[in-house]
Amino acid sequence: MREAYKFCVAPMMEWTDRHCRFFHRLLTRHARLYTEMLGTGAVIHGERARLLAYDAAEHPLAMQLGGSDPRALALAARICADLGYDEINLNVGCPSERVRDGRFGACLMEEPALVGECVAAMKAVVRVPVTVKCRLGVDAQDPEAALDFMADAVTAAGADALIVHARKAWLEGLSPKDNREIPPLDYARVYRLKAARPHLTVIINGGIGTVEAAAGHLRHLDGAMLGRAAYREPWRLLAVDPLLFGAPSPVPSPRAALESLMPYAARELARGTRLHAITRHVLGLFNGMPGARAFRRHLATNATRPDAGVEVIAEALASLPADGRPITVAAA
Repeated sequence: MREAYKFCVAPMMEWTDRHCRFFHRLLTRHARLYTEMLGTGAVIHGERARLLAYDAAEHPLAMQLGGSDPRALALAARICADLGYDEINLNVGCPSERVRDGRFGACLMEEPALVGECVAAMKAVVRVPVTVKCRLGVDAQDPEAALDFMADAVTAAGADALIVHARKAWLEGLSPKDNREIPPLDYARVYRLKAARPHLTVIINGGIGTVEAAAGHLRHLDGAMLGRAAYREPWRLLAVDPLLFGAPSPVPSPRAALESLMPYAARELARGTRLHAITRHVLGLFNGMPGARAFRRHLATNATRPDAGVEVIAEALASLPADGRPITVAAA
């Protein structure tokens, strides 16, 4: 179980959709991928064929749910498990006002008993792991007590893992963007949680910028989760399999990854998907490499055309010198 959580790509609203996840899977076979958060109402009443669709290549794949009604969460979890998702994750960390108004996300840090009820309700109806992603606390809460209360509640309810974004969330006075940057990180608090509860699977998230940094956290914890760095510089994911799992990268270079994406893009275009919906996730693939700016500019300018086809990707690749830079893996 714990090996499955060694490295994860974080759920990120408006970013980790199915096209993004398919692309990330081309870069690493072993990372655990997460969907964007979906509210229980969307899962239960929404257009499931669109909202819950994924490619089989994305496994292992977790669905992140937002909600606070145990019955609704149980129903949504069962729907997702029946569709083949490998994990159900409950969001107890999002600080946005819209989420807070719906009584889910980070505000649930103040209601650990309710979170426990939600976990227990989901565990009762699905066989896949049920996990929780939380913060250190919110607003004036003491992170020592708040995180302990949450960990105890979800452990008693049978949660299979706890993913901790190592910052508090400030629900008053800070925007969601500020909440990703301003509250100070406290990795040591997460380490103490694991040391006090060795049988609890604990994964750390927040401010981790490289796969090598993620590997460093594994000396203390069961897993590490990369978020914005994985999205903005996806080439970093090519280091995951060799550094953390002792396996070769699926492809030898960022260029090869994009070439592997082209057949998928062609299939999606044939189904009516716009090219930009796919290519917007690859703009950072060559960041820091020669030709990266011309690559981004070509995709940003041309992939939005109504008639844009996979030739736009080929043209963007042609703007890059040689084969791009093969990925190198530093020692942890």
